[in-house]
Amino acid sequence: MSIIGRNSEIELLERYIASKKAEFIALYGRRRVGKTYLINQTFKGQFAFSMTGVLEGRKDDQIDAFLDAMDIFGYKSNERPKNWMEAFSQLRKALSDRISNGNPCIVFIDEIPSLDTQGSGFTKALGHFWNSWASTQDNFKLIVCGSATSWMIKNLIDSKAGLHNRITHEIKLLPFTLKETEEYLLSKNFTWSRQMVLQSYMFTGGVAYYLSLFDESESLAQNIDRLYFSENGEMRREYKRLFKTLFNAAEPYMRIVETLAQKKQGMTRKEIIASMKAEKGGTLSEQIQNLIECGFIRKYMVREKKVVKENSGIYQLVDPFTLFHLYFNGKAKGDTRFWENHINTPVVNTWLGLAFEKVCLLHTQQIKEALRIDAISTQQYSWRSKDKKTPAQIDLIIDRADGMINLCELKYSEIDYTLTESEFNKMERRFAAFVSETGTRKGIFKTLITASPLKKNQYSESIPVKLTADCLY
Repeated sequence: MSIIGRNSEIELLERYIASKKAEFIALYGRRRVGKTYLINQTFKGQFAFSMTGVLEGRKDDQIDAFLDAMDIFGYKSNERPKNWMEAFSQLRKALSDRISNGNPCIVFIDEIPSLDTQGSGFTKALGHFWNSWASTQDNFKLIVCGSATSWMIKNLIDSKAGLHNRITHEIKLLPFTLKETEEYLLSKNFTWSRQMVLQSYMFTGGVAYYLSLFDESESLAQNIDRLYFSENGEMRREYKRLFKTLFNAAEPYMRIVETLAQKKQGMTRKEIIASMKAEKGGTLSEQIQNLIECGFIRKYMVREKKVVKENSGIYQLVDPFTLFHLYFNGKAKGDTRFWENHINTPVVNTWLGLAFEKVCLLHTQQIKEALRIDAISTQQYSWRSKDKKTPAQIDLIIDRADGMINLCELKYSEIDYTLTESEFNKMERRFAAFVSETGTRKGIFKTLITASPLKKNQYSESIPVKLTADCLY
């Protein structure tokens, strides 16, 4: 099967495998984005050894999985290893012939966080295996993969122990972009309009596995009802599974995202602590950083008087599926055809507007390319007024090194969008408030990004920069 997208990742992987030195490659990313599929398809038939950790397995389960993999690859083990030091010693001996032939000796360990059971000594043994032997073999290529991003970063990428600075390359695999989502659906014979592709992205966030659950014989609404709102929907319980897979203690992480979901523009760290009634300290900071690494939240800076204040960062929930779940969870009340029954109702339309904003925030590079400023150094951030009497907010600001700023208004509509006098005046007030409160001396490009084509009228003609959702592809 061909791989959709992932061209840059495949190019990197092939370059690393072809190098003339030992490589220790860490591939990480959230659950179900296609990490295992990418490695298996790219290096199919080339592995000298490959194994997968047993999710929630004990040490004995992991050793059993190791022995089973040894057997699959034709390596005979005379005795069962008592620990991981002995297991890696057996692997080293088994690979000696493959190493000596000069070709790349590719070893793939999938779901590696699962192997590190409490008291197992796995990471210590892996470090010894790499430091004492594997790193000295120029054609040895170790690829490790895992969904538990916090473990991957703490124990491998930023390890302070035996694996400190041993990772030669790290690749963070992100969900599909909107363009890649469209390519995937087309490859599966879906005949959906771009409006439906956009809405499917709002639901799945471009996660490959979620997209694979779609049925091309159903409409998008039917798919959403079947997958999420039906009694046995395959994604009905995905939210909790997702967090339990990524984090050993999932509850604190879920509390953070559920807190952030209450405020669409996000919260400062101080506001998060106050809302959660949490204690200040390093644990919360680490949890927030892990959520950023996993792509659930983003941190953006606040533009104030002439500078973007690093200490005034706002944390915002941006993961589409998590936002979908937290918005609609409990609203169906047993209605297994909730989505079909609520198309074009306020509850769905409001969500579509919020979700479109997040899709735009996840595709700022594509917006820059559409504006033909991708070669210009920029900062992207949001802004919210400090005037509590007339609160104003701009969701996307592109601050450019060429002395200009794009103030972007993001508007969702399934039909051609009409900029009314009322909405135009609101936009003008927001833009004026931004200039006044920030004191910027840069030039301003008023920018309108709409999900559907913009109807021409006297107000739309007053907006110099106009884009549609097509620019996100």
